[in-house]
Amino acid sequence: MSVTVEATRVERGDDEFVDAAWNLKEHIRAEEGILRQRRRFFENAYRRSTVYVYYDRGHDSELIGFAAVRRDGYILFLAVDPTYRDEGFGKRLIARTAEDHQSVSCHARTTNQSAMQFYRHIGFEIKRRIDNYYEDGGDAYYLTLGDDDGVIDRLQGLLTR
Repeated sequence: MSVTVEATRVERGDDEFVDAAWNLKEHIRAEEGILRQRRRFFENAYRRSTVYVYYDRGHDSELIGFAAVRRDGYILFLAVDPTYRDEGFGKRLIARTAEDHQSVSCHARTTNQSAMQFYRHIGFEIKRRIDNYYEDGGDAYYLTLGDDDGVIDRLQGLLTR
């Protein structure tokens, strides 16, 4: 499969890729049972965020992955199409976030082992557990990217590749 990967940054208030991001999120939800939000909530959060996007320009601008990030560096949504996982797109999305923010944080379901493994592998630390965090009663970990310069440098090195 030929892939022409493009990266872009969607500024707050811009709807570019909102439908594609929703569709990717819903695809992941249907397959993995995670990322369960209502469309209105998702769209509002997307519009209030800076969104980092990777897409396949050569394939009808198919969305590879995205990260919707608040002004304070909190990642509201991070999603990578399962077809493109283990190719470094999630790490690159985190690196783009770290490049633009002094701190990076997020929540992850305590039961989402693949997400926890990913976040810990790239240098996130669990700060606390929050019971009943999600609307469905699921518990979450609050995670922050370690402030060790080596972590940030390693992640930002991904952007120069």
